[in-house]
Amino acid sequence: MKNKLLTAALFILLFSCSKSTSEPNPGNENPGTFDKSAMLINYADNVIIPSYHQLQENVNALVAAVNAFADHPSLEAQNAALIAFSQSYVRYEYVEAFNFGPAGTAQLDYYLNFSGGFDYSFTEDGVLAGYTVDSISIENNIATGNYDLTTYNRNNFYSQGFPALNYLLFGPNAIEKFGNNAASRAKYLKDVAHRMKELVDKVVTDWSTYRGSFVANTKSDVGSPIGNMVNMLAYQMDMMKGPRIGWPFGKQSNGIVFASKSEGYFAGIGSQLARANIRSLKNVYLGGSGSKGISAYLVSLKKETLNTDVLAQFDIVIAKLDAIPDPLSESFTSDANKVEDAYKEIQKLLTLLKTDVSSALGVQISFMDNDGD
Repeated sequence: MKNKLLTAALFILLFSCSKSTSEPNPGNENPGTFDKSAMLINYADNVIIPSYHQLQENVNALVAAVNAFADHPSLEAQNAALIAFSQSYVRYEYVEAFNFGPAGTAQLDYYLNFSGGFDYSFTEDGVLAGYTVDSISIENNIATGNYDLTTYNRNNFYSQGFPALNYLLFGPNAIEKFGNNAASRAKYLKDVAHRMKELVDKVVTDWSTYRGSFVANTKSDVGSPIGNMVNMLAYQMDMMKGPRIGWPFGKQSNGIVFASKSEGYFAGIGSQLARANIRSLKNVYLGGSGSKGISAYLVSLKKETLNTDVLAQFDIVIAKLDAIPDPLSESFTSDANKVEDAYKEIQKLLTLLKTDVSSALGVQISFMDNDGD
């Protein structure tokens, strides 16, 4: 299996800091016609920080639901956990495009929702790639009690966060498995949830300090806030094309579907998560209200046609994803035509964001996938 972990780590490291080097204005920008500082203040105060606070609230509720299930495993507790889990997971989709600064430093995406990066070696169902779960490591951690959730390696990423809770709460015979070694299983379940809360709390706290440097840097070079956001829009669309939709659908495996590698597999909420993700990306593109975001910035550069095309393509992709029912893992075969339609439109939006928007804003795309666009 080709391991892209180092490449992804370097990518996130670039995004976790801001550069101070000089850089030219984007080609068509007339200095002074668009207030980039106001745009960044809008993103920080009205989009990013509120989104992390909302995630924090949801994760606190999730921890409570997980603790209740771990203490008294039952169908009722499981159903309550499913609600809290789904709400938290959906809310997480609304911060994935901000995986820079505090989130990049904390490696939030690795520890909460690891996708394997751009590794698509789906040669067999048990390969750790895409949004899979390392159930072997999880069960070994429970049996031995010997684990450190802060360890930085691939197996550890796949043994915690939302994927691990997904398996422990809703996997096969989830309730019955508490009959054996229940205390150790309950402890691991609680530890995973507490680790998630710890990481989210840290990112929320750190943003209060990071905000100052974020709003002050109006450059568009690698590592700058604008550069980071444009890169993350493109990166998340690449994730949509790859691990979220394309790869488990069989686009890199000669049509062989890997249903269990879809996001939120055991909870059966893959389509819901994809819909939340694409709506979050549109919200980032607009800057929330639409008056002080990347969209308005493009218009100020006399790129009205490109902006119109991007917004129209966002709406097309949203409509196509809305048409795919959950569980997404089943829709890969039962509604393959709908998934195929969505996949084609995702590719178009990816090209617009990764190529046209980045070029118009003078932003260098600083990550690379390995399957082309």
